[in-house]
Amino acid sequence: MSVLRATAPIGLAFLPLGMALGFLVVHAGLAWWWAPVFAAVIYAGSLEFLMVGLAAAAAPVAAVALTTLIVNSRHVFYALSFPLHRVRGPVAKAYSTYVLSDEAFAVGVSPEAATWTSRQLLGMQGGLHLAWTASAGLGGLLGEALPIEKLAGLEFALTALFIVLAIEAYRQHPDRRTASAAAACAVGAWLLAPQQMLLWAFAAFTVLLLVRMRCSRA
Repeated sequence: MSVLRATAPIGLAFLPLGMALGFLVVHAGLAWWWAPVFAAVIYAGSLEFLMVGLAAAAAPVAAVALTTLIVNSRHVFYALSFPLHRVRGPVAKAYSTYVLSDEAFAVGVSPEAATWTSRQLLGMQGGLHLAWTASAGLGGLLGEALPIEKLAGLEFALTALFIVLAIEAYRQHPDRRTASAAAACAVGAWLLAPQQMLLWAFAAFTVLLLVRMRCSRA
């Protein structure tokens, strides 16, 4: 019950987000079935939305690889804190690593999940993976029957979910210095390099965290 209680709100939030992905896939000129394929195989939230445009434009492999590296580099830091040591078996560990999303990380490191077993952690991750894939497939099917005007505002849905996750993470582990540093990096990148805001904000925040860690050990 604790797994369901912690996972259900995010699973419900995946419904409109996944459907938005499906809509975008269809209206980008791709077949509807690409939506669940993107969701199941890539399974990286914001990267999937970017991949729709890259796939529709037949972007070079090098551009796709660089985009993936930049957007998903944060997952390296997720792996340092996620309780992968509690997942039993090489196959289970490989799957848990593969589906380590932002939402799964937020749930997995929460106080409620501190005593979860391997089966519970995998159940949480597998449930989110399935919910995202099914929602994208449903969106792809419905997207063929909806006019493009219905997509207005849906591109903000993923951002809204990340904002909620950030607020919940701060409530569980209040850290004004880290939150202030993240906000400063985001605002600075937006002002100095608005076209590459995400890249420079991540880079600056990573440097600040490394400097902070170095100073704390000195």
